[in-house]
Amino acid sequence: MKRGIPMAWHGLNRMVTGWLVLLIVTFASSSINAEPVNADADPTLLVMGDSLSAAYGIERDEGWVSLLAERLAGDAQVINASISGETTSGGLQRFTELLGQQQPDIVLIELGGNDGLRGLSPNQMQANLASMIEQSQDAGAQVLLLGIDIPPNYGQAYRDAFTGVFYSLAEEYDVSLVPFLLEDIALNDALMQSDGIHPTADAQPIILENVWPELKPLLETTHQAAVQ
Repeated sequence: MKRGIPMAWHGLNRMVTGWLVLLIVTFASSSINAEPVNADADPTLLVMGDSLSAAYGIERDEGWVSLLAERLAGDAQVINASISGETTSGGLQRFTELLGQQQPDIVLIELGGNDGLRGLSPNQMQANLASMIEQSQDAGAQVLLLGIDIPPNYGQAYRDAFTGVFYSLAEEYDVSLVPFLLEDIALNDALMQSDGIHPTADAQPIILENVWPELKPLLETTHQAAVQ
């Protein structure tokens, strides 16, 4: 008995040692063959929007941001940080933390509609959007600004000041601009929900096609920078 126990332990030790060696060799081999964490990493897109990008009134997977994620599946990561009812002020309050957490390569800013519907100051809206653009550029991210319009009953002077914000920012900061996100949608009752403000599920692919011509060059630039 006394001699058998040490021999049994000896056999067990040899078995455990063999397992450990196998694990170490396997781990070392996988570590050697693994690429660096950031090598050829897919670009990250951060969408900062309101209900137009949060799929208000429809299924979330029907929204244009989800359709974009499907189109870019395997080529880019799309993070939708949009919240229904969001203003440029609310977006700005959340933005710094989101930018640090997600470290996006491209930031899509779709905010301002709720500022306009509430009759808020276009100058303040411009300042809020400018801050988000500046923070994005300082972090090395490209920016795509998604413009919007408001109903005619707000008066032409206010509408001109409102829509002028997007053009002014695009020129000042040299960022890409989609002038009107709901082009070919807003005046088509069949593509708008009963509230007359939010697009239907059928309109979402059109929104994506409105965004895509401006977004595609940014994606190509990001890819080229990654492989250099």
